[in-house]
Amino acid sequence: MLRLENLSCGYGPVVAVEDVSFDLPERSSLALLGPNGAGKTSTIMAIMGHTTIHGGRILFNDQDITRLPPVKRVDLGIALVPEGRRLFTDLTVEENLTVGGYRLSVQRDKINRQRVYDLFPRLSDRRKQTAGSMSGGEQQMLAMGRALMTEPKLLLIDELSLGLMPKMVDLCFDALAALKQDGVTILLVEQNTTRALDFAENVCVMTSGSLAFSGTSKQAKADENLFDVFISAAHE
Repeated sequence: MLRLENLSCGYGPVVAVEDVSFDLPERSSLALLGPNGAGKTSTIMAIMGHTTIHGGRILFNDQDITRLPPVKRVDLGIALVPEGRRLFTDLTVEENLTVGGYRLSVQRDKINRQRVYDLFPRLSDRRKQTAGSMSGGEQQMLAMGRALMTEPKLLLIDELSLGLMPKMVDLCFDALAALKQDGVTILLVEQNTTRALDFAENVCVMTSGSLAFSGTSKQAKADENLFDVFISAAHE
């Protein structure tokens, strides 16, 4: 479904990611791991069309989307749950979901909103509550729900568990598992390595803007040198 071919990207003239390649098959999941500053967020922002491309290609269902505007990528079925959630804090849960589904018909909006409420019953209970008054975990659920309103085939998630209580982390990963079961392809950037490896079938590890490892989660767990990649990069 998703293929990166020798991708180099950044912000303006600054190159943050260099010569990164990987494949993400349909209905599968991939965890993109690495220390802070490794280029993980820049990689998924490039997939969404929010960075400067310096080289390489991004393919989605065999279509070259490297230069495609972000809104066109959403139309193709790519959605992002960004780090920090970036909700409209003065709007209610219901209003935030409406923003996420603004390109939908009234009927599709209603159907998708109910699917979000079925996945996250807490959001249904708080549908008239403003996003800014909710807990971090509830806000993360809302950020996921907003992305799901676009009916994504590929869901990009940047730091799902960051700053969340363990119970909320469990609920969010349970929701991801349900989405994967329903056939949504998932690319997850995650600082909780253990949870990421338990969730995703495939793993890429980045350091200093490049790939240091690419393989299955089983291979990653068996690689005794992989932990050293994180430690050495953190002290560079």
